[in-house]
Amino acid sequence: MSTIECLFAPDHPAAAGHFPGNPIIPGAVLLAETLRLIENELGRSLSPLRIRAAKFFFPTRPGDRVVIEFTGNAPGDIRFACSVNGRKVLDGQLECNVPATA
Repeated sequence: MSTIECLFAPDHPAAAGHFPGNPIIPGAVLLAETLRLIENELGRSLSPLRIRAAKFFFPTRPGDRVVIEFTGNAPGDIRFACSVNGRKVLDGQLECNVPATA
């Protein structure tokens, strides 16, 4: 299992409209950043990929430090889990370097 961390800046631009007075990091941004950091850690592209599952449990907020744990490698399956202060915020599974289907 590999572990990496991500800090969402308190003034992260994606949170500006989500939601005034109660900002959160949109799930799509959390997922995209998770995939980018896993790629960086592995030193290779995961594309093309298929997201088999992604479940969001709690909101991630600007200023949160997200701990990302993952197993697997590309090509193949990768399972990942993200937490903030020990509380799971996202987990999922992807299939990496899958051939495109027509």
